[in-house]
This record gives sequence, C-alpha cells and structure tokens, in this order.
Amino acid sequence: MVNEEVGSKLVRLLYFVGAGVICTKGINLWREYEQKAALKAAKASVQEPSEMPGPNGNLIQCFIKRNKKNSTFYLYLGLTQTFMDKGKFLMAARRVRHGYHTEYIISFDGDDLSQRSNAYMGKLRSNFLGTNFVLYDSTPPYDGAKASSSPSIRRFGSKRVSPQVPAGNFDIGQVSYKFNLVRSRGPRRMLCALQAPAGGALPKTANTTCGSPSTIVLKNKAPRWHEHLQCWCLNFHGRVTVASVKNFQLVSAASEAQPGAEETVLLQFGKVGRDMFTMDYKQPLSAFQAFAICLTSFGTKLACE
Repeated sequence: MVNEEVGSKLVRLLYFVGAGVICTKGINLWREYEQKAALKAAKASVQEPSEMPGPNGNLIQCFIKRNKKNSTFYLYLGLTQTFMDKGKFLMAARRVRHGYHTEYIISFDGDDLSQRSNAYMGKLRSNFLGTNFVLYDSTPPYDGAKASSSPSIRRFGSKRVSPQVPAGNFDIGQVSYKFNLVRSRGPRRMLCALQAPAGGALPKTANTTCGSPSTIVLKNKAPRWHEHLQCWCLNFHGRVTVASVKNFQLVSAASEAQPGAEETVLLQFGKVGRDMFTMDYKQPLSAFQAFAICLTSFGTKLACE
C-alpha cells in the first residue's frame, strides 16, 4: 500500500512515461519513492532481527564501513546508487579477541558496543581458525527456545524483550568455510544454516526441515574462471568494484536451477574501497542475519586460503 501523497506522485510519473516524455522531475519522484520503500523495509527487518525478513523483491542495497583502528564495522542503508552517500545507520559490530576465539558484538548503537547495553542485538563467535562461526540472537527466536551455555546478558530497561522473557544468547545459525587442502589461491567456499525469521514466507528455493523453526541453508555461488583476466569472476552488476577474496554471493543450497538459468542471489557482499564494502540482501534473510554473515568474511581463514 502507498499513501495518497506518494500515490499522486506515481500517477503524475505514469502520465510522463505514458506520454513518452523523459522528465527529470518524474525520475526524481520515482527515486524518492524507491528510497522510502527500501528504508521502510530495512527498518522493519532491523526492529526484530531474528523475526523480520527482508523484502521478497529486489535486493535491499546497503554498505559496510570498516574502522581498522578500533576493529568496528558500521552497516548503513544506501539511499542513492553511488558509493559516496552517507546512508542511514542501521547497526554496528565490534571485533573482540577472547583467548582462542573471536567475537563480534552487534548493537543498534554505534557508540555502545557492549553485551550489557540495551542496544545489544546479538553476537557472532568464531573458532581459532576463523572457519566456523555461530550466530547468537539476544532474544528467543521461537517459543521454548533455550539460551546457550554462555553467560546470559541481562538488559535492564530494554524495550525489545518483555519482562517474562530473560535476555540471553540464543543460537540461531552457523556459518562454515570449507578447508582448502591443496592451498591453491581460489575463491572461498562457505555454507550457512540459519533459522528462518518468523512471520515471513519462505521462497520456494529455501531449504526447510521438519519441526520448528524452519532452517535456511545457503551456499556460495560458484564463480567462473576468466581466461583473459586469469581470475575467478562473479557478476555483481556494478555493486562490487575491487577484486578480493572476501567477495561472495549466496544462493539457496536447495535450489535446482535449470541449465543456463541464473540462480537467485539472496545475499551478496563485496569490496568497493579500502574500508568500504557493499551488502545487498533479500528475503528470507533479515538485516541482522545478512550483516552477521558478511562479518564472517573479515579476517584471515588460516586453512582456507
């Protein structure tokens, strides 16, 4: 549904298009409508990270800014087609080393990246090699879910959790990178298994298991070898401009694409600058899940490259 103001703008735009006139004002109105729709969808998926999926249509375009000095990562919703816009802040993460593993603390507040913050959303935990990750949500993903054995985080005054449901860390998914035994330079291979966000219809290509909740299984899209460039290539449709081993596209592991048919990309991530990366996602992933998956791409994978 669109409001009357936006609707009237669209009517005027359709008049311009029907008349065969390329009108700058009409194009700007259409871009304004697209931006508002994308922002609304992104906000909805951020409000409840484990429950609200992204849109089922086009990919929502976001970007990640990395700050190497303090090991923080900031996710923004892209408001224009350029990589230079400031964007709308969505969430942030901070990388922390704990003994033999690494954690990424994810928060609504870019200035308060603590597990004891009311803005705490969840965390991502890796093994020593950086090849296996477990994603935790601060709220139970379904009725009866049990928190992990790691210390529970109580967020007093939090508006996201009802008084009857204690805040904690609930396992909602895993990301793994396959070992590269021959040590040849090539694309990383990854596999993701995530709990499907509640309230969102799963696409036909999603892999589900019996019981509650359903499980989404994603794999990286296989790149092709470019003989002339002598490198592995993926088509990011202009959204990625710098070659990097971090770049990837994820598709459903259960999809059965016809020969010659293009697989539907549910999440893509890639480098566009020294500390700038794009992140585009769609249903059934939420912004929280997509961001967490992309965070796994940072850092060295000792046995994968």
